[in-house]
Amino acid sequence: MTKFKDTDMQAIIGWILRAGVLISMSVVFIGGVLYLYRHGQTRVDYSTFKGVPDFVGSIGGILHGIFTGRGRAIIQAGIILLIATPIIRVVFSAIGFVIEKDYLYLGITMLVLLIIVASMLSGHAG
Repeated sequence: MTKFKDTDMQAIIGWILRAGVLISMSVVFIGGVLYLYRHGQTRVDYSTFKGVPDFVGSIGGILHGIFTGRGRAIIQAGIILLIATPIIRVVFSAIGFVIEKDYLYLGITMLVLLIIVASMLSGHAG
């Protein structure tokens, strides 16, 4: 059996990043087409601010919007997938460091993942 190499992990991570971007781009495109199909002829009233609909503010609302075929919900899901792609990359980097038994970089990667999760949960960025 051949040993797992650093280049193998880099190839897997590269594939994950490419696939994540392509999938999220496809989801956003499908949502945009569906949104334009349903609302492309709608006249925009710039005198009143309507803001973002409530259903795109929660995961449950987004899932319900996807199942009911709402374009904005599908676009929002694609954006969430795009944001999740580098996070998945960090997780797979941690798995690679466990396989390679490189505990220093595993600790650094876990610290980065902890900072990302804490930032997402707290709502503070930067």
